[in-house]
Formats: sequence, structure tokens, C-alpha cells
Amino acid sequence: MALARKVLLLNASYEPLSLVSAAKALTLVFRQVAEVLEKDKGFVLRSPRFVFDVPSVIRLTQYIDVRSRRNKVTNRHRILSRDHYRCQYCGKRGTAFDLTLDHIMPRSRGGRTVAENLVAACQACNNRKGDRTPEEARMPLLTNPAALFYGLERAELRQAAQTRPEWKKYLFLEHADEERVTQAA
Repeated sequence: MALARKVLLLNASYEPLSLVSAAKALTLVFRQVAEVLEKDKGFVLRSPRFVFDVPSVIRLTQYIDVRSRRNKVTNRHRILSRDHYRCQYCGKRGTAFDLTLDHIMPRSRGGRTVAENLVAACQACNNRKGDRTPEEARMPLLTNPAALFYGLERAELRQAAQTRPEWKKYLFLEHADEERVTQAA
């Protein structure tokens, strides 16, 4: 389905920002907030009157300073990705809808909402732990929470680019692939 296709979103400086749905990408292009750099060959969206080529790569027309925003906001998706969508108390896998974020040191005791103090938890474990530390609740963490790194999104984009070769030049992966081939020979 063409609407479910992912589109690589670049900043005006060609810096990779994220993946967006084809519908969101077409909305940005239609509103002239972004321009199409690459089309997704073979995929089109049809309306009663028009046929739209689905973009594969779009670029914002105005630069957005995302570095300052990244440091200020703790993103739920980034925490869940870091923890591999797995409860850090019982190991149960879940989706973004099944899992909650748990404060290791409860907020009522001065725990802050920062990446080092947040872990993915299923609702049952989060309720069981309640307003206690993992030691007090006798619920040890499966992994040690670490700070979120800028490279987390980059790794996600690199993985997605395996099936989308037209993205590699925007993610600076073409040269890296050539080096791997040369080293293997």
C-alpha cells in the first residue's frame, strides 16, 4: 500500500531528520514546506482527479534547528527503541501501545524525567513497582539504562536504507558500502 510507504525527510541542509509516512510527505510537498528529491519508483497515489507519484526522499525548504530541541525533549519512542520494546523488569516484548515509561527513581522522590532515569515497562510491572525503587520492589532491571545517543535515529535510518538504495547517498552510506566491499576483497 502506497500510503504506508516510508519517506526519508531531510532538513534544508540535507541532514537526515526522520522517516515520515507517504501521506505526511505529500502533505508537506503540497503545502510547499518540502520539495521532492527522489520519487518512489512504481508507487503512485490516486484520487478521483489526480495521480501523485509517491516521494522517496523530501527536503524541507526552511532549515529547522533540531539539535537544541533533541537535548530538551525526552522522546518516548527513543526510550522504547533503546530498550528494544521490551519491559526492563520482566522482559516481555510489546508495542508502543502496550508499554509505559517507568521512572527508576520515582518522581515523588526527586527522580527526574531524563533518559537515564526512564525505562520501558509493561503495565503490570509498572503497577507492581509503584512508587518504589527497583531494589525496594525486588524487581531488578534487565539492562542498565544509558543516555540516548544521537546515533540511535541514525542507526534506525541506516537499517531502513537496506531496502531503499536511493536513500544511501543522503545518509552517506554509498561510500561506506564501497569501503566494506574493498576490505572484504
